Order: sequence, then C-alpha cells, then structure tokens
Amino acid sequence: SGSVKAGKMPEGEKMRQCKQEEEQQQKEEEREGLIEFYSSYQELFQFFCSNTTIHGAIRLVCSKKNKMKTAFWSVLFFLTFGLMYWQFGILYREYFSYPVNLNLNLNSDRLTFPAVTLCTLNPYRYSAIRKQLDKLDEITHQTLLDLYDYNMSLPQRDWSTSSSQRRSSRSLLHHIQRHPLRRQKRDNLVNLPENSPSVDKNDWKIGFVLCNENNDCFHQAYSSGVDAVREWYSFHYINILAQVPDAKALDESDFENFIYACRFNEATCDKANYTHFHHPLYGNCYTFNDNSSSVWTSSMPGINNGLSLVVRTEQNDFIPLLSTVTGARVMVHDQNEPAFMDDGGFNVRPGIETSISMRKEITERLGGSYSDCTEDGSDVPVQNLYSSRYTEQVCIRSCFQLNMVERCGCAYYFYPLPRRAEYCDYTKHKAWGYCYYKLLAEFKADVLGCFHKCRKPCKMTEYQLSAGYSRWPSAVSEDWVFYMLSQQNKYNITSKRNGVAKVNIFFKEWNYKTNGESPAFTVVTLLSQLGNQWSLWFGSSVLSVMELAELVLDFIAITFILGFRWFRSRQKLPAAVPPMNSQDNAAFQDEAPALRAPHRFTVEAVVTTLPSYNSLEPRGPSRDGEEGHE
Repeated sequence: SGSVKAGKMPEGEKMRQCKQEEEQQQKEEEREGLIEFYSSYQELFQFFCSNTTIHGAIRLVCSKKNKMKTAFWSVLFFLTFGLMYWQFGILYREYFSYPVNLNLNLNSDRLTFPAVTLCTLNPYRYSAIRKQLDKLDEITHQTLLDLYDYNMSLPQRDWSTSSSQRRSSRSLLHHIQRHPLRRQKRDNLVNLPENSPSVDKNDWKIGFVLCNENNDCFHQAYSSGVDAVREWYSFHYINILAQVPDAKALDESDFENFIYACRFNEATCDKANYTHFHHPLYGNCYTFNDNSSSVWTSSMPGINNGLSLVVRTEQNDFIPLLSTVTGARVMVHDQNEPAFMDDGGFNVRPGIETSISMRKEITERLGGSYSDCTEDGSDVPVQNLYSSRYTEQVCIRSCFQLNMVERCGCAYYFYPLPRRAEYCDYTKHKAWGYCYYKLLAEFKADVLGCFHKCRKPCKMTEYQLSAGYSRWPSAVSEDWVFYMLSQQNKYNITSKRNGVAKVNIFFKEWNYKTNGESPAFTVVTLLSQLGNQWSLWFGSSVLSVMELAELVLDFIAITFILGFRWFRSRQKLPAAVPPMNSQDNAAFQDEAPALRAPHRFTVEAVVTTLPSYNSLEPRGPSRDGEEGHE
C-alpha cells in the first residue's frame, strides 16, 4: 500500500502540469490573435499584397512563379505610384500658391455720400509773404528778359519797404543767385560756341544747378522752358512759404467769394458742412462732407439729389508763374482719407456746367497667405504722418518724408511735418535742394523701397466717375444769372464767361459693386482632388489608405523587434561573460559533480519512475482469477 500511495502523487502532479501547459498555450494563442507580428519582411509583404484592396497589388504575389510577369507588374505598380504622387505634387503646389476666386456682388441700398474737395487753382499772394513774392517776381522778370528777351509785365506794387523787409529781400536775392536759372547746351552740341549760327534756340535745355557743401552739383534740366520756369519758381516759392513760422498766417480764405452757391439734396450748405486747408500749388481748398459734421446720405440717385456748387473761377491777385490754368480742381474721395489733388483730382472748366455721376465700388482682399495686403497699416514698417486712416498713398508720402528728414535734415513742405523736425528752408539748410532732387530720383527708382514697403489695404472704397459738360449759363440767360450772382455775393465779375463754373456731383444709381475674394483651393477641395487621383490610379478608397498606414506601422514594428532581438543576441555572446579567478574556478570544479549528479538524478527519476497504468492495478486473487479466466 505504501508503494501505491507513492505512485499516485507523481501521476496527479503530471496531470496538473499537462493541464496548466494546455491552458498556458491557449492563452498564448489568444494573445497572438490580438497582436500579431510577422516573422519577416517577406511574410508581411506577401500578406499585404494578398489581402489589400488596392488594385494590382495581388499581381505581385500571384504570378511569382513567372518572373517576367512579376517584374512587369512590379514596374507597372511602382510607375503608377510615381505618376500618382507626381499629380499629388502638382495639387500641393497649387494649394500652397493660395489662389483666390473673384466674387462680384451687386448691392442696392441708400449710400453715404463721399467727401468732395474743391480747390481754387489760384495760389494766393498772402499778406505775410507778399513783399517776398513781389521781389521774386522782379527777379524772375529780369531772368526771363536775359534768357528769352521776354519783358514780363508786372502789376503796380507798393515798393516802400521797411528795413527788415529790405534785409529779407537781399537775403532772397542772395539765395536766388546761388540757384540761378540758366540755359545749357544739349549733349551733342556741347563743343559748339553759344553764338554759332548752326545752334538754334531749340537746341538748348534750360534748368538750374543745385550744389551741396562739397560743391557736388546736381543739374536739374528740362526740355521745356515753361516747365523749367515753373519748377524753378516753385522751388523758391516753397522756401518762402517755409519761412512763415505759423501756418495759420496763410489762412486768408473767403468761402463766400469762392463758393457762390452750395446745395445738397435740395438743401442749402453752410459752414458746418466743410473744412478748409491750404495747398501750396492749388490754393485754398474746401472739403465737403468730411467727418467734422454729420455725414450726408443720398435719399435718391440723380442730379437733383447730390451736391451742386457754383464757384468763382476768375483769378484775382494770382501768381502767373506758379499757376498756368484757370478754373477749379475737384476730387472725390472717402471720408477719413486725405485729398491728394495731384493723384485723383481733375479740373473744372470756366463757363461750363460739369455733371459728375458716381458709382461706388468696394474691394475686399483676403489677407494672410492669400495676398500682401494690410488691414490697418499697423504691420507696415512706415510711420503714418497723416491724421487719417491708412492708404497706400498715405504710406508712400510718409515714407518719402521720413527719408527726407533722415537724409537731408529737414522736411518737405508739401507733406506733414514729423515730430521734432522743421521744414526745409535754404536760409537754414543751404543744400536741401541738392539733397531733395537726388532723393527724389532715388524715390522714383524705388531705391528707398517705399513702393515695396507700402502695401495695399485689404479693404478699399473707390468711386468710378463719369463726366458730362454743357455751357453754363446759356447765351440767353447769362445776363440775369450774372446779375443775380453779383447782387447776392456783392462782387462784380469782370470776365463773365471765364468767371464762374457749375459742378454737379451725384450718384448714378443706388447699386454699388463689391469685389470680394474667396479661397479657390480649400482643404476640402484638396482632399477631394487627392481622392480623385487615388481612385483614378488605384481604384481605392480611404480604407485603402488606412491599409497602407497599417503596412507602414507593421514595417516599423518588425524593424524594432528584429533590432531588439539582434541587440539581445549581442549581449549573450561568451565574450560578454566576465572572467573568474583561480579560486572561484577551483571551487566551481569541486562543486560541479555535486551539482551535476542531482541534475542527472532528477532527469532519470522523472523519466524512469513514471508509473504505468498496470502498476496501479490491485494485485491478489482477483488478478489471478482474471488471468485464469482469460
């Protein structure tokens, strides 16, 4: 009985061990079913080509017994991939070029009337500088007599002057003599004498010379004598204006003597509807409907619902060498924008009724990556010198003025004055003329970079104008019209036909156009185009792309596993085992038989002591009986 009990213990333990091994093996199989990695790259590629939904991939493995077909389909497959990604590159390049679509919209609504600036075209002989201008006219008279034998008539002046005015006149004469107006030979006639009979007066250029402290001179020459005289006279006129310390001393405007009648939307205008400023070349200017008062709104389109002005165009006490035209100059612009009369203005003829119809147009550009526009000019590296919102012309003029102050040490009189700067005056800045004309040449050639720095605003409001002309007043009505105007304004018009002009400014219609931009290639459009190309070349869907992503991830995982196994195998090399000393080696040799004997005994015990099923059967008479029965 003792031997039977001893035999049952190993058998039960063996059964439990077998059951545990089966459960452990089943768990390992379940784990491998959740996360399965391939043993080689070949197995991964073969599984992918056999199960993917990408067209043509199966041909890479199903024809592996025919190497020619395999090579053909391999070349065709990768060539198709290359063409598809070439198309992808074209799509990405178009997307990152940020194209835009132009959207045209017509809107209908009551419109805010724009600002209108009107100038007299008559630079005035202000009392603060009258004596100096008279002296300049006298010197110009002598200059024209010497150059062209032209005896310019001068009006009678009161030449009685004080001692301070005489000193000012001598100073002006000195500076004019430093910048005289002279004639120059053309380049191909330099070697001919001035009194040569072959030299005609038309073969000469007229201009003036500007020099700096180092006697480096700049020749400002003109092919037209009229342009040369006006530019030379304007140069000295600006110097005279710059010597007036207070600009308010030039404010001698008389609104009623220039604007005979003013009506908007059938209502009379008053002084609250306009502001005044002085322009060096265009004289007194008046801006109607700016932000200083309530803004006008057109109730209806048409000539009777706009601005109607009757203006005086007769020039009184004008400067003939500075202004060679008669009439008035008009400019239509948006509120909170300065009136640059040189850029957008046009002249009104005397004796003519000019009817100007307007059509509003708004342009809205996309900023950011789509265009190089600016929202409010805060990201433009140019300081805004004007008390208005940002425009491209405001930025360009501010850029030139800042460069003028930096290079020449003074500011140009036509533009706003920067902080801690003063206007150029050759009594204080003797070489500013030389510096100005050199800087102006660099500015026009964009050497200063102003045209590059100043960007267009993202939102602009413009007015498209069209004009019509008619004689006003007519021949049959001019007598009573001029009589009523002279009685109303208490001013006798000496030249009736050239003395007045009428201007009508109105909206042609309520419709206004909006030019907007929208992205032509959005992310949705890009994905749609990429999907079209993918379907064209491989006839697949988004899930096929996920299969490719899975292939890449499996490839990375296999690479990591193989690299990790290689690293572990390198660590188990015999060279990595540390050497032992002689004492440890002897002790190990002594203990080795004792360690090896139990090991062999255990193996033999496990193998030889396994009980058989016959040994577990009971011995005795029953067993003998069975044998006898058999």
